[in-house]
Amino acid sequence: MGTLHLNSHGLAASFSVSHNFNRINSIASDKIVKVSNSRCFSRGRIRAVGTIPENQAETATTSEDPPSVKFAFVSSVLLPDGTPDVHFRTACGGQKLRDIMLDTNIELYGPYSRPLLNCGGGGTCATCVVEVVDGKEILSPRTDKEKEKLKKNPKNWRLACQTTVGTSDSDGVVVIQQLPEWKGHEWTYGKEFPSES
Repeated sequence: MGTLHLNSHGLAASFSVSHNFNRINSIASDKIVKVSNSRCFSRGRIRAVGTIPENQAETATTSEDPPSVKFAFVSSVLLPDGTPDVHFRTACGGQKLRDIMLDTNIELYGPYSRPLLNCGGGGTCATCVVEVVDGKEILSPRTDKEKEKLKKNPKNWRLACQTTVGTSDSDGVVVIQQLPEWKGHEWTYGKEFPSES
């Protein structure tokens, strides 16, 4: 079995492997992997650990949070009590809005979610359309594909696959109405974002 010792600076001081090469024990909770030159390693026992050197520990704890964009995604359907279903997420800038929504489990395509019913981010099907309620100054300008596909729609409608959310150092709040063409209710935006406590 391998053991890993770390010193105070996060560097490996020693690494030892047991020399029982002839026999592989099977333990129900651990998976044993046999490597080509007959060494056995146990998966799940050694975990990655990140450490900060002592001279940098004070600066790391006092620094502010990295820049991030806060999102409020409003669903196209109401909750049973009649209020809008709002999902709050936080992501770093410089990403496509489509990727942020899919990575954070926000419904983007609605009835078009099956693979053959959307273009997968190419900007050709216009099934990832969203309405930008607030925060359009953080988003990239409309692309030519968006202008072509959304020419009959309101100016605040965007294609999520063509919209880039700021840069990596962007901060702010973006409010997105999901599936605006399926929206069956009106709501007002009160510019309140929940605290992170």
